[in-house]
Amino acid sequence: MTRKYFGTDGVRGRVGETPITPEFALKLGWAAGKVLASQGQASVVVGKDTRLSGYLLESALEAGLSAAGVSVRLLGPMPTPAIAHLTRAFHASAGIVISASHNPYYDNGIKFFGADGKKLADAVESDIEAWLERPLEIDAPDRLGKAMRQEDARGRYIEFCKSTFPFHLSLRGLRIVLDCANGASYQVGPAVFTELGAEVIRLACAPDGLNINRDCGSTHPDSLRKAVLEAKADLGIAFDGDADRVVMVDAMGEVVDGDEIIVMIARERVAQGQQIGGVVGTLMSNMGMELALRDMGLEFVRAKVGDRYVMAELERRGWALGGEASGHVVCLDKTTTGDAIIAALQVLAAMVRSDTPLHELKKGMAKLPQRMINVRIAAKREVSGEPAILRAVEEAEGRLAGRGRVLLRPSGTEPVIRVMVEGEDAALVESLAAAIAETVERALA
Repeated sequence: MTRKYFGTDGVRGRVGETPITPEFALKLGWAAGKVLASQGQASVVVGKDTRLSGYLLESALEAGLSAAGVSVRLLGPMPTPAIAHLTRAFHASAGIVISASHNPYYDNGIKFFGADGKKLADAVESDIEAWLERPLEIDAPDRLGKAMRQEDARGRYIEFCKSTFPFHLSLRGLRIVLDCANGASYQVGPAVFTELGAEVIRLACAPDGLNINRDCGSTHPDSLRKAVLEAKADLGIAFDGDADRVVMVDAMGEVVDGDEIIVMIARERVAQGQQIGGVVGTLMSNMGMELALRDMGLEFVRAKVGDRYVMAELERRGWALGGEASGHVVCLDKTTTGDAIIAALQVLAAMVRSDTPLHELKKGMAKLPQRMINVRIAAKREVSGEPAILRAVEEAEGRLAGRGRVLLRPSGTEPVIRVMVEGEDAALVESLAAAIAETVERALA
């Protein structure tokens, strides 16, 4: 069935507008509870980020789940990957995260993990949508679900993260600036790196319900760059609001993105003799990543943009490592979903083991110049049938001579065609992108 509310990452929108209202959250909790309860006695863990609206949505979801006879463990502010882990640790039927990730405070969302700690199957989401069309009926008073606060949730997740870092290694001697985006990792993030021995300088670790992702975190690394240089730190680490994305900054103040992080983790896995098969990126992954992995003898496959598609391709191939340049990095040999803290720990382990600073470690991948232009069009249209556009792309690919890429991708949310050109010559890349964008605008305006 065509889904009305669930997108690629749960239900998301502006607070106060359908579907991010208390009425809808109540009904969604009830509908999800009915689907889960149909499979037997059900329990759910619920976590959130630091948005002010999280209180409202948490209470509404709790009431809806209870009305369906489902018991709830409330975890409080916790990273999205922590909810995935604790869903499995508590043998819960599902995990629910109240978060809009890297979006501003006035947005929020509700997303689900299955009992296996992975994203809920499409079929289950469709079943929940079907229940949303039914009238809400409360279970008998003696069958209502209970709710409890899980006071030790934070400590459980901290220990899990630390367990992914080699026991015989330590972060002693490293000075790290940690930017938690005033989000869900503001308590667990500093604890993990401090307990492993690092000196941690905290940045954006004082959430007030409204400042999540505001001029901080993985989407705004400038303040982290400045802090690293001022503190003469060894490196900086930035998470987004729900801590499933990470970018880093080296001691020179240069940003290290998800593509570079994945390459460093892959190289460390190979150096340790692990058989990782290959790596999954996306259509937007830098070609320098592909070339670096090829030099390591690793296969590289591109999935559609979005962590859901990366995960699907990894599972299909039986591989463990993949992600996006935005910093969503998946290490399936360590956990079940993208986890910013765990990804950062894998890079730190490589640094410590090889006694190599981040600036040197990242040199194994040379990023190719990349230019993307968003071309606004009158209405959503396909570009594949436009002869002028096809000619422009073919000519550009000819000039790149196999040492670059051209990608035209329609936006999934607005009438925009994204024109991306990548190659070794920055000036050529810029001119080709501009020429193709102009052709697209003339053909589709």
